[in-house]
Amino acid sequence: MPISEAGYPLAAAVSPRVQVVETTGSTNADVVESVVADPERWPHLSLLLTNDQRAGRGRLDRSWTTPAGTALAVSVVVRVPDLPVEARGWIPLLAGAAMTRALAEQLYGTGHAARLKWPNDVLLDGGKICGILAEVVPGHPDVVVVGAGVNTRMPRTDLPVATATSFAAVGLECDEDKLLADYLRALDEQLSALLASRGDAAASGVLGEVQTVCSTLGTDVIVSLPDGSKLEGRAARIDGEGRLVVESGDVLTTVSAGDVTHVRLSGHLGR
Repeated sequence: MPISEAGYPLAAAVSPRVQVVETTGSTNADVVESVVADPERWPHLSLLLTNDQRAGRGRLDRSWTTPAGTALAVSVVVRVPDLPVEARGWIPLLAGAAMTRALAEQLYGTGHAARLKWPNDVLLDGGKICGILAEVVPGHPDVVVVGAGVNTRMPRTDLPVATATSFAAVGLECDEDKLLADYLRALDEQLSALLASRGDAAASGVLGEVQTVCSTLGTDVIVSLPDGSKLEGRAARIDGEGRLVVESGDVLTTVSAGDVTHVRLSGHLGR
């Protein structure tokens, strides 16, 4: 299905620039290139979106493609010149929490639930429906491009893995304009709170917000670490730097990066 002819008026009421393209390789790559070329044309909360992304990228430099018209790819510019560098690791977590809130608005009254899997995968009924990728723009350290890919009209037969899902796969339709507007508002509110607290995630309420929507906490997990090793234990908490603290017996291990698998508990699988 092509981009809606009605446009995105709700998103445009929040964002100073909403650019829609029929197709592209990667919205993140396009926005990064455009900001480098002409940064003044991309103010805070500007976005680029498409329903046909051909060369999307995710964490750990993974790539994927989706059939045209089945997923929404959006990249948002966030400008954080006053946010301490050490607090900027919270940006992708904030984005994941913001998208979780936006999806929850879509699901209200349906019996379905949206949750966050640390650090920033968004789950619908335990299946991955959205991934987040945040990139600092080269030469512009205070500008971050946050990309998100949401499986909207993707039929179950086209889902890339058994642990993925989509709105269509559970029999729902997505109001993309409302989703984007809710996402942008939630993202900006949490960024503003973090800025106001000078990067203190706990004092700003940002840590609490992420923990509230995160289904990883309290769950038995297997974490695939960047060096190829695996860590098994119970996800105990998220620390002040956004890292996952995993409890294995009497040992607490802090994880800053890795792929988390939720171990099957009480008949439910969340990945």
